[in-house]
Amino acid sequence: MQNLQDKTIRELAKDCRTVDDVHEMLKSLFRDTLQGILEAELEEHLGYKKHSIQGNNSGNSRNGYSKKTIQTKFGKTDVDIPRDRNGEFEPRIIGKYEKTCNQIEDQNNR
Repeated sequence: MQNLQDKTIRELAKDCRTVDDVHEMLKSLFRDTLQGILEAELEEHLGYKKHSIQGNNSGNSRNGYSKKTIQTKFGKTDVDIPRDRNGEFEPRIIGKYEKTCNQIEDQNNR
């Protein structure tokens, strides 16, 4: 496991030449992680994976995305919040009216 982490860190860091490059890489990694969590939350809410035939005639399905700009320790970050057709999906990782990710980032520091 440690070897895999070292390899991943080396691959991510190979394009970083300055501290600003590292910050941009961390910002991008944080955004991509949030996006993955949001997709997983919608999948759990709907009860089926994206493009699964289980979603056919299920009564609710994916309905695109809405953009949201959130403030993080790395600066402003745009994320795509997935939507469902019935309008019932409410993300837990980033609340509906939240504009910051301080709660998420503070949990990492514990």
